[in-house]
Amino acid sequence: MKELEERILKDGIILDGDILKVGSFLNQQVDTRLLKNMAKEVKRLFPEEVTKILTIEASGLPFATAIGMEYDCPVVFAKKSKTSNVSGEVVTAVVDSYTHGTTNTIYITKDYINKFDKVLIADDFLAKGNALAGLIEIVKKCEGSIVGAAIEIEKCYQEGGDKVRSQGYRVESLASILEMNKNKIIFK
Repeated sequence: MKELEERILKDGIILDGDILKVGSFLNQQVDTRLLKNMAKEVKRLFPEEVTKILTIEASGLPFATAIGMEYDCPVVFAKKSKTSNVSGEVVTAVVDSYTHGTTNTIYITKDYINKFDKVLIADDFLAKGNALAGLIEIVKKCEGSIVGAAIEIEKCYQEGGDKVRSQGYRVESLASILEMNKNKIIFK
């Protein structure tokens, strides 16, 4: 998506450790006009029926919510810790966070996704594919069907996208980075 790529070039900041900071327009401060256009693009890419959007807290929430509004369907987000308000039967998956360098068990209440649901997974970044693999595992445990995955930004030079696609899942990324270093970003 050209609009997102241009915004990354203009306002994205490349940090040490191969981190792309997009907090000024996607994560911490959200450009709602851009987000709305991104959600419309996701709906164009995935015109099939979607009954639930699934993401992980917290950075994927604005994107997932905008997509949910486009499809007029609920958004479910996996929590990174089991809090007192997570009740009933839960479904879990273990996820290694590339950005944070941590391992988290993610949780959803099992009732939130069922065998009749057609789930579109949404996330802000795809690098190693760990978050996406955890979300796929959650949907499988709930017996839902996976429509695909919508990603804001994919780092194509890391193996995550290829790994998930090789398992037969459809992944559409709105901005696909082929190369990134302190001086430049090259898009696919």
